[in-house]
Amino acid sequence: MRALLQTLRGLLFADPTIVLATIVFGSISLIVSFFDKTGAVQIRVARGWARTLLFVSGVRVSVEGLEHIDPHGSYVFISNHLSYMDTPVALAHIPVQFRFLAKRGLFQIPFLGQHLSRAGHIPVPREDPRAAVKTMQTAAETIQQKKISLLIFPEGGRSHDGRLQSFKEGGAYIAIRAGVPVVPLVMIGTRQVLPFGGGIVKPGSVTVRILKPIETHALALKDRGALTSKLQELIVDAVTANKETAA
Repeated sequence: MRALLQTLRGLLFADPTIVLATIVFGSISLIVSFFDKTGAVQIRVARGWARTLLFVSGVRVSVEGLEHIDPHGSYVFISNHLSYMDTPVALAHIPVQFRFLAKRGLFQIPFLGQHLSRAGHIPVPREDPRAAVKTMQTAAETIQQKKISLLIFPEGGRSHDGRLQSFKEGGAYIAIRAGVPVVPLVMIGTRQVLPFGGGIVKPGSVTVRILKPIETHALALKDRGALTSKLQELIVDAVTANKETAA
């Protein structure tokens, strides 16, 4: 009975409200982009959208480890990817001016693509390795020049079964090239509120765990493989520890 009520709530209230909020906030963001070329105001608008989405969905978020980051600092955040909900959760609760490194296909979607581009998010052409390397170089330069952060899902897509997939090295490459700390970010519970392939958001609790930053100023690009392995190990350990605690 409870599951049925949650489904009805999603269909009749949460999902329609999310669509409406997306249209309203998206339109505001697009208008703002003509006056703010930095993308900073658009990110604040996106945070308003994300908080609205989480509120109407009944998703409660707790954040651990905020003391590890400076709201005015520049970082490369590396996060596991369980659900489409990872994006609004990060926007609403990571208090840093960051942009996403996202697959290029998203930038080709009408309206959404315009918003992403004008806000300064960075498209990755996965099908073209040479162009992908150029994109990573540009991303590193953007971090240095604009003093912003970047959030990357190094698995390359959402996990189908909740298990962590192999990390790609792009995030480590960008962090080392930009000379900024890399921060492991652990999403816990987003898959339960919106599973892979699911279309209805369910109320629930989500935890975001911010692990200690890893400095990169003493690293060279040849160290990106080892750094990537370290990041994956830290996130796996955090996810495993959470499962053991929950059990």
